[in-house]
Amino acid sequence: MTEPTTTCISCGMPLRSAEDHAKGDTSRPYCHHCAREDGSMKSYDEVLQGMTAFLANAQGLDQAVARTAAKGMMASLPAWAPARAQA
Repeated sequence: MTEPTTTCISCGMPLRSAEDHAKGDTSRPYCHHCAREDGSMKSYDEVLQGMTAFLANAQGLDQAVARTAAKGMMASLPAWAPARAQA
């Protein structure tokens, strides 16, 4: 039996193994992409910048379109619930 796949609370990336988690620590509910070197979670703006770059590169989107898409994706994620309430 396999363990259930969880997802990063910050970007939605599947967390399938310890290596996917920040600093390889499965108690951290966010991925290595959403973590700073010290293991703390990046800010909303840092994650937004990274997701925008990823979407622009991976899907060939214009930066403005990628940023809008990233904002939409992040709006549904648990880490950014306070950001949704302020928007």
